[in-house]
Amino acid sequence: MWLNNILETIGDTPLIKLNKITSDLPCTVLAKVEYFNPGNSIKDRMALKMLEVAEQEGKIKPGGTIIEGTSGNTGMGLALAACVKGYKCIFTTTDKQSKEKVDILKAVGAEVIVCPTNVEPEDPRSYYSVSKRLATEVPNSWYVNQYDNLANRQAHYEQTGPEIWEQTEGKVTHLVVATGTGGTIIGTGRYLKEKNPNIKIWAIDSYGSLLKKYFETGELDMNEVYPYISEGFGEDFVPENYDMSVIDAFTKVTDKDGAVMARRLAKEEGLFCGYSAGSCLQGVYNLKDQLSKDDVVVCIFHDHGSRYVGKIYNDEWMLERGFLDVQTCKDLVSSRGRQRLITVNPQQTVMEAIELMKKYDIENIPVFEDAVQVGAVSESRLFDVMLQHADIRQKTISEIMEKPYPVVDFHTPVERLSSFITRENGAVLTKDESGSYHIVTKYDIIQGLSKS
Repeated sequence: MWLNNILETIGDTPLIKLNKITSDLPCTVLAKVEYFNPGNSIKDRMALKMLEVAEQEGKIKPGGTIIEGTSGNTGMGLALAACVKGYKCIFTTTDKQSKEKVDILKAVGAEVIVCPTNVEPEDPRSYYSVSKRLATEVPNSWYVNQYDNLANRQAHYEQTGPEIWEQTEGKVTHLVVATGTGGTIIGTGRYLKEKNPNIKIWAIDSYGSLLKKYFETGELDMNEVYPYISEGFGEDFVPENYDMSVIDAFTKVTDKDGAVMARRLAKEEGLFCGYSAGSCLQGVYNLKDQLSKDDVVVCIFHDHGSRYVGKIYNDEWMLERGFLDVQTCKDLVSSRGRQRLITVNPQQTVMEAIELMKKYDIENIPVFEDAVQVGAVSESRLFDVMLQHADIRQKTISEIMEKPYPVVDFHTPVERLSSFITRENGAVLTKDESGSYHIVTKYDIIQGLSKS
């Protein structure tokens, strides 16, 4: 039996048990993996629902234009619906969103306007303000306003909540959501609490967002607001979709912790999820003292990691922000003890190099002349030459030496050494703070990584 269009594939996403990454938690943790939706995020649910309600209420006419401010995922859901239903789309987003999100929106036919992140919501340059203005200027347009559009939370009350209840056979004890517009956590949480008032609803917020402070005090404290890197959750105002009485607890997660946890999900569970999934699971760890062995915790994993390959899944991006606790050349040198660098000069014989390799049990020797590295001698190179020339032992190093080893910064992350240490080149040199050279080999890297 076929489906009539792509929109019919929205919903009924799997609930998947986490195993390795949650082995030190006392409870069962289940992931509601929403990237199985056709637009690869949970926002497909509410995007379609909001559009259907707008059609029923006559807010959009055939051939009209959908206008919305989006971090990317809501826009994707709306764009898919627009493709099927024959609408145009204009989306505004912020410059902190990944390039992949913008490119994907354009790929499905949307016009995307990128606005600055670090401005107040009321600022005419903000993505909120620009989308509102466009809705007054573009004929036959509908401004979605996912933040205050209550069809947002209605979608999750009607779909996500019932799915979780049925998939857990009513055993769910906690729902954990990295929350932004409020639609997912309030709609899903409200349904689940109607089924069982004892179910705890936990909200995950970002540092730089005011939601947690507002939940705890009812105060809109703009001192809580500052730029942050985490995507897809947290707000600098309180959308109308919120009903804070549904939520039992809020916790904040740092940009770094969310990013690192998302990468762990990919490596340890095979779940290639977005930024907010890592933050959601980290939030569970923040509140783990409140969990017991009989608890069944459901985490919402909003979207797919493909939208973050240029960010949290990019080592250089992570390193630039200090998000990776990596080993460096300095760590490798320090861990083995600072040893004297064994060198030879070009006038020494091959036999002398061989004797040094035997004495110090090493495979790579840099060649120095007048304190400058001019070449290198490796065990593999010597072996190849000896097979061709039986009298090689009395030749000078200058006759058989290889290219000098690359010299890298003392603080170079180990992960970057793979671009220097290859099959043909078995080592690099690095210089410490005093100016002394040290050699780092493939063996050093293997030993160092095995200890981490």
